[in-house]
Order: sequence, then C-alpha cells, then structure tokens
Amino acid sequence: MIPIEFFLIFGGILFAIGAYGVLTKTNAIVILMCIELMLNAANINFVAFAAYNGDVLGQTFVMMTIVVAAAEVAVGIAILLNAYKSKKTTDVDELTTMRW
Repeated sequence: MIPIEFFLIFGGILFAIGAYGVLTKTNAIVILMCIELMLNAANINFVAFAAYNGDVLGQTFVMMTIVVAAAEVAVGIAILLNAYKSKKTTDVDELTTMRW
C-alpha cells in the first residue's frame, strides 16, 4: 500500500503549481485551468484522507467539489466568451472593467 504522505505531497505540489499559475499568468483561460488544478489537488487530499480513514466522507466532498468546479468553468467561460466578443482579448490586464 502506498503511504498517505506520497498523496499529500503530490497534492501539495499540484496546488503550488496551480497557485503559481493563478498569480503569474495573464491569460484568463490559463488562470481558469490553474484554478481547476488547485481544486483537483484538494480532491486528491480528500480522497487520500478518506481512504486512510476508511470512510466515504472524502468522496462525498470530492463529488461536491467537482460539481462546483463544473459550474465555475461554465460561468467563467461564458463571461470570457462575452468579453472576447466585445474586447477581442482574453488578457486579464485588458479586461479590468465590465463596462461595454
């Protein structure tokens, strides 16, 4: 059996990569992908703790997180498509106002 520390380190590395991407990138689509990476890192930790403790509560939280992530992507992509239609860019530095 693989020790839980490996899963926690892997989740921490993925979360750090996602946080770095959110803080440094200017393309909105890349930022959304990095947010998804951070959510998946948290999901890995939820599943690791659930398997370690022998209960299904972690899998329940993962299912709720996946639903929230899907809703976040749907709303985020819709906003980005609308902004791209009017401003012709997905650069977050250019999309500072919501006025059209």
